[in-house]
Amino acid sequence: MCVTGGAGFIGSNFVDLLLSKGIQVRVIDNFRTGRYEFVDPRVELYNADVLHEPNSVLLKAFDGCDWVAHFQANADVRHGLERPFFDIEQNTVATSKVLDAMRQTGVKNIFFSSTASVYGGVQMDRIPEDCPFPIQQSLYGASKVACEGLLAAYHEGFDFNAVVGRWVQVVGERYLHGSIIDFTRKLLNDPDRLYILGDGTQEKSGIYVQDLVRGIWTAIQENNTGPSGYEVYNIGTDSTVSVKESAAIVCDVMNVDPVFEYSGRKNGGWVGDNPRVLLDTTKIKDIGWKPQTIVSQAIRKTTEWLLSPECTYL
Repeated sequence: MCVTGGAGFIGSNFVDLLLSKGIQVRVIDNFRTGRYEFVDPRVELYNADVLHEPNSVLLKAFDGCDWVAHFQANADVRHGLERPFFDIEQNTVATSKVLDAMRQTGVKNIFFSSTASVYGGVQMDRIPEDCPFPIQQSLYGASKVACEGLLAAYHEGFDFNAVVGRWVQVVGERYLHGSIIDFTRKLLNDPDRLYILGDGTQEKSGIYVQDLVRGIWTAIQENNTGPSGYEVYNIGTDSTVSVKESAAIVCDVMNVDPVFEYSGRKNGGWVGDNPRVLLDTTKIKDIGWKPQTIVSQAIRKTTEWLLSPECTYL
């Protein structure tokens, strides 16, 4: 299997799972956010960018693979309006290059790392995979919708077998960006106050990265034989955690008691941030997966890892 973005947070944890199952792995990563210490020496590494490298690099990396797991993307939703073309370039254009290189090398199977941001600002308790997409709220979400459209078109036009995963907030070992690392850094700098985007009530159905990669593997295995298909899976827990609750867990781990200060924004922390997302995960549970770690425990584990000697980038 070839894993793009395999030196990143989710990608590297997925690679470790594959290696534990005795699977040969190739990794493509440009190390814009990925880290060399996350890469197991047993993988065949391509220090390359699927967006900018010559197509020959992708052809070499994909040649002989049975699956491509595509994680390389811009994963930070917050700054889309500052760089309007960035999400389209890093997510949509890059995905189109991956798909075309697969077509040229005869690789038919792809797992695609999507996002619950494709659901836009929908207000629904337990959002299902077949929820009609509303008007998009973020360039990030729109770029991922376009990626999913490309996958569906390659499924129809070239008989690709595509598996799509959608999730919200992922935390755990090797966590690279997001609210938990922001809170930890801020509190190390000033343990007496903590500035929080939004009003603290935003809540998401987050997931521990080890549970997530097991879910990805479960979905791939379910769709690894038989005729080609196009399947979408929500992967998440059955409960949400608010930003204020997350901050309180981080403070407890760090043994600090700061004053919380809020930006005051009522509809999420930034433009395009849905203030509440809870996913319906019935579909993936029906094929044998379920999370083993509740979100609050995952946030605690993440904070402890960020503060441990294993984390070299905090």
